[in-house]
Amino acid sequence: MKITIDKKYNVAYISLHAKTEEVETIRVSEEMNVDVAPDGTIYGIEFLNANAQLAGGDGGVLVVIDEARGKLAEVELGM
Repeated sequence: MKITIDKKYNVAYISLHAKTEEVETIRVSEEMNVDVAPDGTIYGIEFLNANAQLAGGDGGVLVVIDEARGKLAEVELGM
């Protein structure tokens, strides 16, 4: 999984899989698109107006929690 942020265009993209086939982009809302393969696999999620969506109450920090191991990692998104 990879998260890319383009500050110039205020867009963020969470890539769940490398695009190996054609995907359909489904517009979920005015600020979110989801790329889906014909078999239903979600390839990625695009956040438009990323500053407002990703820098919410957590101050723009991505928190990854491994519940099974009880581990936590934080990454500053720089939004």
